[in-house]
Amino acid sequence: MPLARSLSMNSLNGLPQWEDEDLPVEHLLLFEVSWEVTNKDGNYQQEQLKAIAGVMAAILDIFHVGGIYTVIQTKAKTTADEWGENYFLVGPYFEHNVKTQVEACEPPHLAVKKAMDTMKSQGYQVYFGRWLIEGSPYVLLFDIGAAAWNLDRWKGEFWDVSNIGIPFHDQEANDAVIFGSLTAWFLKELSCQFADKPNVIAHFHEWQAGVGLILSRSQKLPVATIFTTHATLLGRYLCAASIDFYNNLDQFDIDKEAGERQIYHRYCMERASVHCAHVFTTVSQITAVEAEHMLKRNPDVVTPNGLNIKKFSAMHEFQNLHSMYKARIQEFIRGHFYGHLDFSLEKTLFFFIAGRYEFSNKGADMFLEALSRLNFLLRVHKTDVTVVVFFIMPAKTNNFNVETLKGQAVRKQLWDTAQSVKEKFGKKLYNALLKGEIPDLNKILDRDDMTIMKRAIFSTQRHCLPPVTTHNMIDDGNDPILNTIRRIGLFNNRTDRVKVILHPEFLSSTSPLLPLDYEDFVRGCHLGVFPSYYEPWGYTPAECTVMGIPSVTTNLSGFGCFMQEHVADPAAYGIYIVDRRFRSPDESCNQLTQFLYGFCQQSRRQRIIQRNRTERLSDLLDWRYLGRYYMHARHLALSRTFPDKFEMEPSAPPKTEGFRYPRPSSVPPSPSVSQHSSPHHSEDEDEDERYDEDEEAERDRQNIKSPFSLGVLPQGKKKQHGEYRN
Repeated sequence: MPLARSLSMNSLNGLPQWEDEDLPVEHLLLFEVSWEVTNKDGNYQQEQLKAIAGVMAAILDIFHVGGIYTVIQTKAKTTADEWGENYFLVGPYFEHNVKTQVEACEPPHLAVKKAMDTMKSQGYQVYFGRWLIEGSPYVLLFDIGAAAWNLDRWKGEFWDVSNIGIPFHDQEANDAVIFGSLTAWFLKELSCQFADKPNVIAHFHEWQAGVGLILSRSQKLPVATIFTTHATLLGRYLCAASIDFYNNLDQFDIDKEAGERQIYHRYCMERASVHCAHVFTTVSQITAVEAEHMLKRNPDVVTPNGLNIKKFSAMHEFQNLHSMYKARIQEFIRGHFYGHLDFSLEKTLFFFIAGRYEFSNKGADMFLEALSRLNFLLRVHKTDVTVVVFFIMPAKTNNFNVETLKGQAVRKQLWDTAQSVKEKFGKKLYNALLKGEIPDLNKILDRDDMTIMKRAIFSTQRHCLPPVTTHNMIDDGNDPILNTIRRIGLFNNRTDRVKVILHPEFLSSTSPLLPLDYEDFVRGCHLGVFPSYYEPWGYTPAECTVMGIPSVTTNLSGFGCFMQEHVADPAAYGIYIVDRRFRSPDESCNQLTQFLYGFCQQSRRQRIIQRNRTERLSDLLDWRYLGRYYMHARHLALSRTFPDKFEMEPSAPPKTEGFRYPRPSSVPPSPSVSQHSSPHHSEDEDEDERYDEDEEAERDRQNIKSPFSLGVLPQGKKKQHGEYRN
């Protein structure tokens, strides 16, 4: 047996290296397979999904559509930097996506081209090009529709190797069989090109891509396989049904639960993929616990989700952006609350929750209850702080409602009136000063000016409360958010210190109502609140973090668990973690209320300090740091698949714990340790004089460890499957 090559990550390009030179680097190729490559929306409508799954009509988008797209897209640059032209993404071909996102080109490797030509010669459509995103990775796309004529034969072959039958009416599962069969066929043709040195890594994401993994293993292809689940199918269904999920993980009858929800075949596809893979990974520790019970296998590696962090050249530019976009939101508020604008916008805080309309999974139920309690606290303490809360969760609507559009029209009319009067006033003042006179301010405005202004004031009179929702909701009598608002009585009364606005549509800069893109809107808010019950990772609080906006998350979200591991005092850094795992719902709601109330007590200076700290945590979420976990998974797969060629040091797995951002030396603006007896405290407090941002920032930067390295394993030592755990 030839000597094994000991894997190392000390090379400049990040590719695994080995001692002997008889295995050229170009024969080690990485293929990442996902249904969401170039395909953000998953190409399935929510109505189709609900019809297939047979779930409640109130549950929208129960599947993890879109999240994997973010992972694939943001990670592409880091992976392409490591692997260069040896990295390929594999996905389905949809013409409307390819026309706008993919630049056609020839494959850089002859073996890839030959495998594609073989498939094309038998009548199948295969496309190749560069995905026009950051990193410009190569993409290989299979036309599912053009290969659908072979579905019955492939379903039969899949049954022969797995005993999993696919119902004829499940279009998504049928497409997964076609996609997986084409992927496995391509990998087989590719392997044949390498003679005795077939070193290929294939990384499959989610059950839609898992058929390709199952078929590859059944055909004993010389391919190192990795499977990543971003959220288990059954876990998402059970949580959507308002079941006490985490306290009963070990008590579910898995087969029975999947069968009752008509997803047993999908569950079998997912579980078979997990057990066939050489390496199984998931995105967080909380999902690892879930996978152990739902899929009956412990993940070998936890691969946290990251983002491409854009660092600004100018110091504190993110603070300037916050100020700029906050002013844009304030303009919307002026119109929405016209006639009831008896609160100071300078003392108004903007909170928001955003994401799929999963009322319980996303924690909207707990958030609304906490807002009711927060409103009570702010009124009892007679605070002058007002909180405006946005719910950005898409639902079925009949477009904007008239009252909301009228508010913006009234605001614009008042602005035009003020500008007209100001222009006339300015001209009269200018002419008087030229003559060396001080004008009589009582006469500088004539009767016409007074009439115009009085008419403008009368136009702001309102005989109804500001609307709670910006759109006409379809079936609003059964809408869970609106029904909860009715129950707790948050109707935007003058006496309410908490105002609620439901915007049941994704934000867009082209909107006539709130013309802001989502990222710009987030930058203008003060706090993102995401008290999720089921959140395998949680990109929304992560996106807040990299933009320097504090957020609320939970210890049932992957992001919350990750931050608990890395930050000694998360609240001081603007990451408020609600305990939803070891507390009752009422206790968790009280904790969330205290977080929100404590945030309202902060001075402006404290909020600025906290935003600085929040933004510094973005280094933890950068793929340049988190990419190491995917590197480790690939190395582990190589060592398990080709043990005669690759070996790994037993201590190699990188840990997600083991170092933490220290608690800041200055007094943190954390409600748990800096509660004021009264919310009326001075903006000029001297308690933060110890705060030295440059010193804190340098100390935080030193807490990010350098990328791990894989050492040499003594020859002859063999590893057992499942030895490596993260």
